[in-house]
Amino acid sequence: MPITLSRADYDDLWHEQALVSEPSVLAGFAEMRRTVSEQLGQGYIQSMRWSGIELTLYHYQFHDDVHVLYEAQDEDSTLGEIGFHLSGNRHGYRTGENFIQWGACDKPDPWVAVTCANAPVCKIDIHLEASHGLSQFVADTLADLPAEIRQGLEGDNGCWLHEVNTLTPAMRLPLTQIFQCPLQGRMKQLYLEGKCLELIALKLDQLQNSVLGSTHPITLHSDDVDRIHAAQKILIENPSDPPSLMELARQVSLNDYKLKVGFKQVFGTTVFGYLHCHRMELARQMLSDRRLNVKEVAQAVGYANQSRFAAAFRKQFGINPKSYLLSKKSG
Repeated sequence: MPITLSRADYDDLWHEQALVSEPSVLAGFAEMRRTVSEQLGQGYIQSMRWSGIELTLYHYQFHDDVHVLYEAQDEDSTLGEIGFHLSGNRHGYRTGENFIQWGACDKPDPWVAVTCANAPVCKIDIHLEASHGLSQFVADTLADLPAEIRQGLEGDNGCWLHEVNTLTPAMRLPLTQIFQCPLQGRMKQLYLEGKCLELIALKLDQLQNSVLGSTHPITLHSDDVDRIHAAQKILIENPSDPPSLMELARQVSLNDYKLKVGFKQVFGTTVFGYLHCHRMELARQMLSDRRLNVKEVAQAVGYANQSRFAAAFRKQFGINPKSYLLSKKSG
């Protein structure tokens, strides 16, 4: 049974605590952490703000699905936000997705924000203040993109862009590094700013490539999209012995061309690009659990050759699987 709360009641279930950056408080750098009431779940939301950037880390899980009732005035009319979902289903975004919301839009009608309890929420949002130079740089970059990406243009004050895509391997590494930042004081601020700039660049590059790679899109009906999601489920359930593209298409009753092109339109990557990323993430989770050695993990995700597995893991996460396993054991 989901829990339904007003925005005010929901906020009351989060306890705010100001954090002090060591060894001293930095001018212009503010850090705040909110921990969720045990009545609702466990975990935290941590926000850091400096020189036109607000970085927010979400790491929590609810006991039940939570529906929060937002009023129209709860939303700003101007948005400059890029988000990355490592896990969890929150406000319509799912595990493995990223998004960009940019520009001016009318304040929405009252709406319901849903956070599901089926997986812990682990995500990062980057907000840019409209008056900051970096925000203007991003806006200028978006204006240079082909017209296809700006089909949602509206409003007298400029464009409104909302695009959702899939996390890339290159994005996952800085996201993990932000959560594991070992620094304090001014070094922490410099480190986090560098990671934010890296993620913004990767997202803008993905946005541009998604347009350039969709010169000949195909029309997908709702039934086609359902079949493509069924294909994704088959890949997730069979990482060590996946079907061929032809067999996968047969299982979901699509022709192989529509599956190949449609899968990239829906998930932002190829069928086996998606499978590769899923295998690597599954391997990372297995190594984190420390129940299997590297050879056993390689076999569990479909690699008969341990060296090839190690090379693929290193390319995805920037670290050898053996070193990653040792770091988890020592940590």
